[in-house]
Amino acid sequence: MANKSLFASAIAKLLPRTDMVNEAGGVAYAYAPQHLLAQLAATGTFNDGFYGPAEDQLVKALEAAQGCDPRFVAKAALYARQAGKMKDMPALLTALLTVQEPDLAVRIFGRTIDNGRMLRSFVQIMRSGQIGRRSLGTRPKRLVQQWLERASIKQLMHAATGNDPSLADIVKMVHPKPADDARKAFYGWLIGRPYDVAALPAEIAAFEAWKRDPAQPLPDVPFEWLTAFPLTAENWALLSGRIGWQALRMNLNTLARNGAFAVDGVTERVAARLEDKDAIARAGVLPYQLLVALGQVGEGVPLKVQAALETALEHALAAVPAIGGNVVVCPDVSGSMQSPATGVRKGATSKVRCIDIAALVAAAMLRSNPQARVLPFEQRVVPLTLDPHARVAVNAAKLASVGGGGTNVSAPLAQLNREGAAVDLLIIVSDNESWIDTKGDSWRRQGATQTMREWEALKRRNRHAKLVCIDIQPYGSTQAQNAEDIMNVGGFSDDVFETMARFAAGETASWVDRVNEMEV
Repeated sequence: MANKSLFASAIAKLLPRTDMVNEAGGVAYAYAPQHLLAQLAATGTFNDGFYGPAEDQLVKALEAAQGCDPRFVAKAALYARQAGKMKDMPALLTALLTVQEPDLAVRIFGRTIDNGRMLRSFVQIMRSGQIGRRSLGTRPKRLVQQWLERASIKQLMHAATGNDPSLADIVKMVHPKPADDARKAFYGWLIGRPYDVAALPAEIAAFEAWKRDPAQPLPDVPFEWLTAFPLTAENWALLSGRIGWQALRMNLNTLARNGAFAVDGVTERVAARLEDKDAIARAGVLPYQLLVALGQVGEGVPLKVQAALETALEHALAAVPAIGGNVVVCPDVSGSMQSPATGVRKGATSKVRCIDIAALVAAAMLRSNPQARVLPFEQRVVPLTLDPHARVAVNAAKLASVGGGGTNVSAPLAQLNREGAAVDLLIIVSDNESWIDTKGDSWRRQGATQTMREWEALKRRNRHAKLVCIDIQPYGSTQAQNAEDIMNVGGFSDDVFETMARFAAGETASWVDRVNEMEV
């Protein structure tokens, strides 16, 4: 008998050879520069991850951007901000373009730096030295000036919430030209310079008057300005209708603790705000944020408000597609998936875990596609029965409660092959750090990952099957290389569902194509 390893099938020989070792020590495929940049832009947060420090993300992002055409860098920044709803990476890429291709930076600035928080991040990055300069420079300084000059007083007040740098620091740096006496007085008030009290914007004047006499009506200023002062239950009740949608979601326990829900009508008004479809869309809420909010509400939050959060979650998942055929969803429930989804940073560590996002994707797909199978995996497939008619939050919580072993991305494919299962669409949600199926140095002889070998076997039975790998961490490798029937997509937003549906329908060939659709 001939040597089976030496004389492998022609099909197996054509499978792509692995070209890197991933962060967990397993073999993998490196993303091409454009895909790597898009992956980092959609998942990178500059926090420490399970397998690597924040500094690694920065180095990878800068190297990937240097390897891409500046126009694609601009598109990745736009995608990350507008579709992926990210913060730090769009600011970094916009700042980098001021050095790489200043004209492109000018064209995308207003679309990526679209609020005060983004403005502060942009200035912080520009002055950090990480992109090759420690000052704003003439054109970036003008962009910041224009942002300040065009912003409304309301926008400036919200921008004035936060530090390092503060809005006052930025005003001192760029010296915006006040358009009128009110704007001039505001800048003076902000940076501690003399100003015309009579010219102060009405909101700031009311705030100063309220500080002197808290019996006056609560001023219409960012609620963060007010919470440093003693507030009554009626004050908190009023704030519940004023604060932004995201702030409302994050402060339900605070409202309960301060007696706001004991005020007549507040429960009903808060519930109505939370389940308002248009408000959810405007806030750009991510589905997993609502899942976390549901898990964190205390006993003092009325059941009507908790039910409104569940309704909001259903609205936020409206983009989950209904897909015909045999759909299989495989959430990774291994130990590394217990780490915070957006990484670890002192004072800014998210409570949502990678496993929560994977579980939510699986539960949401099951809700829209009741015929789908869900195969959670770690070292092996974890047996679990889910009710497709149960609430998304219930199934997500059930999924997130299992697992904890090593990562073996090929495990669910191997089980499907053992069963001889029919598959039209296979969805894997993971951090892609597979290592269990790497044994000795056999990969050096066989070339491909075990995931690719199992996929090739599955395709022999299911010629038209497609594989979608949703990567939710910024490590830069995959177990299944992009191909006509394989798409790797990254991120936490509902755009992942849309991109996946378009791929399943044959409308787009890759995630990079989706990023390239952004208009610069």
